Amino acid sequence: MVNKQRKMFGTDGIRGVANLEPVTAETALKLGRAAAHVFAESGISTRRTDRRPVIVIGKDTRLSGYMLENALAAGIMSMGVDVFLLGPIPTPGVAYITRSLRADAGIVLSASHNHYADNGIKFFRNDGYKLDDAIEHRIEHLVLSGEIESIRPVEDKIGQAKRIDDALGRYVEQAKSSFPKHLTLEGMRIAVDAANGAAYKSTPWILSELGATITVTGNQPNGRNINADCGSTYPDAISRMVKACGASVGISHDGDADRVILCDENGDIVDGDEILAIAALDAIRRGELAKNTLVATVMSNFGLDETLRDNHGRVLRTKVGDRYVLEAMLAQNLNIGGEQSGHMIFRDYSTTGDGIVSALQILRIMAETGRPLSELKRCLKKYPQAQRNMLVREKPALETMPDVVKLIQETERELGEAGRVLLRYSGTEPKIRLLIEGRDAAQINKQADRIADLVMGKIGA
Repeated sequence: MVNKQRKMFGTDGIRGVANLEPVTAETALKLGRAAAHVFAESGISTRRTDRRPVIVIGKDTRLSGYMLENALAAGIMSMGVDVFLLGPIPTPGVAYITRSLRADAGIVLSASHNHYADNGIKFFRNDGYKLDDAIEHRIEHLVLSGEIESIRPVEDKIGQAKRIDDALGRYVEQAKSSFPKHLTLEGMRIAVDAANGAAYKSTPWILSELGATITVTGNQPNGRNINADCGSTYPDAISRMVKACGASVGISHDGDADRVILCDENGDIVDGDEILAIAALDAIRRGELAKNTLVATVMSNFGLDETLRDNHGRVLRTKVGDRYVLEAMLAQNLNIGGEQSGHMIFRDYSTTGDGIVSALQILRIMAETGRPLSELKRCLKKYPQAQRNMLVREKPALETMPDVVKLIQETERELGEAGRVLLRYSGTEPKIRLLIEGRDAAQINKQADRIADLVMGKIGA
């Protein structure tokens, strides 16, 4: 049975402030050793039997990536496993290269949309999918118990490291293959905000080769400016940029480029729910949405359910987190799913969220229909939502705060069947997130303020 009180792994790998536990060079070295041991002994490798096991490592543009990359590589090699270093590359690129090179596993160094001072470590299996809980627990147990210290290959059994110079080019070609060969983006001006992150080369490269005229910002990373007032968590930046250059569409990534937020030609933001609605309805029309079912989390707008239902489809809801979306997709063999935050998975093309592949699906629809994004997004009629993201100093179980629970129940009664309340802790940050959805924007904002004030008074940082 998997220990549910894991001390290192969260919902998206290991994440925290770089050079503070657990994101230190010392722990990274131990994680490298433990991961190498687990993957080498797993017996599920697709590698040839005449060479050592291989693990690939990719990273975003954070300053601490150098430190963690070298520590992980040292730990992996000390266990008799070779390392292929990919350099800065989007997270989905690591998943693809892991499969393409028939490696035993892939590792990504990134803290996604977080500040540059944070970093994280997440793993992919040899098939490009994220690790199961049981494997993460095994790796964590080896590190925390000290058991891994007694396993030490010697002499010629020690591994080697090699840099893969064409890794980014391989990923670019794979991402481009998700866009039909008979179409181009010629005549389309696209604004790109690469968040000074992992997509600073790849997304402009892909769009240019497909024929678009591009204007780019957030493409000069210096190790400290990733996500700094740019990228998908600062959508005002891409909105201003689209208006300034007269673009047909804007594309904004997060730091590791597994997400995308779009912007229409008027400068209005198009979020993950709208992207999912556009893509799902197009797939239904083509007969290509598996089981006519779209996967979304409990945070997605209820209007998504109504839109799919009106078009002979349905929405399958999961807990918040792309891993839960993917688990549902794999369990039921579904092909499109994602989150309101812009983390979408198109399983026909990728094993994980991919910001540029997601964007290309919408650009294809625009190119085929000749319709602007502002028109396409009208397919989704959203319920008003009020969201509050609050820093907390601790994360006690919500049931230990009975007055908060009572206020939520009162709010739900006020909303009736036309609304809902969700209060949950972030799995990657010291935050609690509140979502209220209903038909009256003024009402739900007042309700959100009441609940947020009560929560902050108890556990606010």
